[in-house]
Amino acid sequence: MKMMLSILGLALLTLFSAPAQVVTVQVTTEGQDQFLPGETLPVTVRVINNSGQTLHLGVDSSWLTFNIVSEDDNSVVMQNGNPPVVGEFDLGSSQMAIKHVDLAPYFALNQPGRYQVVAIVHIKAWGMDVASPPKEFDIINGAEIWSQQFGVPMPAGVTNRPPEVRKYTLEEANYLRQQLRMYVLVSDASGSQVYKVKAIGPMVSFSRPEAQLDRVSDLHILYQSGAQSFIYAVIDPDGDIVQRQIYDYLNTRPHLAVDAVGNIVEVGGVRRVEPGEFPVTQPPAQTPVAGKQ
Repeated sequence: MKMMLSILGLALLTLFSAPAQVVTVQVTTEGQDQFLPGETLPVTVRVINNSGQTLHLGVDSSWLTFNIVSEDDNSVVMQNGNPPVVGEFDLGSSQMAIKHVDLAPYFALNQPGRYQVVAIVHIKAWGMDVASPPKEFDIINGAEIWSQQFGVPMPAGVTNRPPEVRKYTLEEANYLRQQLRMYVLVSDASGSQVYKVKAIGPMVSFSRPEAQLDRVSDLHILYQSGAQSFIYAVIDPDGDIVQRQIYDYLNTRPHLAVDAVGNIVEVGGVRRVEPGEFPVTQPPAQTPVAGKQ
């Protein structure tokens, strides 16, 4: 039955896309083709209008929908909600609209395998659907290298209540079979409900990660990402990366330590400022040179 449904769905998509070449739809996974179960799955949808007419889109969530199919058994992936794509706009002829959507919360992508996603744009005025070519991606498993349960700090003013217990897990995964990556997962204590999965960065196979929790249950991680480079990151109990920096092994090896007031800090090495770090480092202000404009 699943196979019949998936074949019918793909056949319908082919029919939808055939008569509407003046409007084209593209979907991409923003430069990443492999994801862990529960990791954000951001896609970019581009709608290009060459119809000679202005299209009115975004009246409701049915204007943009998605279909994901497993290539392993040709089954349609179960959907548990509609991505938030509402917002009316007009798309003039010879114009392109771009929409960014995270599909992970709305599809049951829990099993490793190869998948295809198709974006479908409904043009209400024409009574027509236009489908994108399928975009392939993989769901892969990581290997656990460390985990620890922790209590979530209570909001200000709240006392005398049992703590909510969650768990940090560090996993490594071989991205495209070419590069190891470090991931952090935040889940409930049992690990059955995953709240967030984040890729921290590349890592080397011989890395020996350091991981420590501070007084507010933030996770501090330091691990080797290259021959002489280390990544230092801080993750909060919601799974967000609040700090990420790179240190090079020069004279002394980078490592975690506790300072005089009990804070966990990175010690050793030399920091290398790189694009994409958290928080963003502002370049120093330029001092005007006398006599020069």
